[in-house]
Amino acid sequence: MQPNYWQDKICVVTGASAGLGLAVARALAARRAKIVLVARRKESLEVAAAGLVATATAVLPVVADVTRQEDVVRLSQTVFDHFGSADFLCNCAGRSARSNVLDTPPGEFQKMLDVNFLAAVRTTQAFADTLLEHRGHVVNVGSLASKVAPRFLGGYPASKFALAAFSQQLRLELGPQGLHVLLVCPGPIQRADPAPRYQQEGVNLPASAHQPGAGAKLRGIEPEWLADKILDACERRRLELVVPWKVRLLVALAQLAPRLADWLLLRAMSG
Repeated sequence: MQPNYWQDKICVVTGASAGLGLAVARALAARRAKIVLVARRKESLEVAAAGLVATATAVLPVVADVTRQEDVVRLSQTVFDHFGSADFLCNCAGRSARSNVLDTPPGEFQKMLDVNFLAAVRTTQAFADTLLEHRGHVVNVGSLASKVAPRFLGGYPASKFALAAFSQQLRLELGPQGLHVLLVCPGPIQRADPAPRYQQEGVNLPASAHQPGAGAKLRGIEPEWLADKILDACERRRLELVVPWKVRLLVALAQLAPRLADWLLLRAMSG
């Protein structure tokens, strides 16, 4: 790690009121960055911001829904008015789902694309000029489902595959101009509330499908650990961060031997 690399850097984090987004914000605060926290819910956002003021150089909470273009325009203008520029954008906002692919209405695919993919397109376009000027960073938080598409996740894998394609296009087109783009592909991330989710979705699915990662036989990743890895990968200007590392073999096989990769993926899932 480079000493003081993040000192006074202006860092925008979406989905920052909880989970990995909040962990990234805390890691930046510990490194004395200036942090813009973005989330939809004012109360949880204010609580998150209050927890960072003791360590961050500056904290600016902005209530915004990044699926709305007008909110993203307002967000970028607020950042420019307050700080003048930005050095780092972390697109953490997103959500998952549970359903059979044929039972997922096109409208649900659209919702997944909007929050998991198009939101990142909106924010990246809004901050691209200043990030290029500063040789800054765009971090797109995908998923292992950006690389392989397990069963029972509805429109989630399609939306995360789209985010992976967008990330590659960005780095090919803008990397030579100085923009660093990191695609993060983690497995299930530990949550503060371990209660099962998605109980109202996919009622005919196996019970394991409602577990983190739709039943993937993987240990939950500590968000604080992953946040540190993300910032370290940015300092090294790495292109992708796939966690856990052993999944990289499955990702490679998905391209070289799709039938074998499908078989391995089915074995790796419960149920």
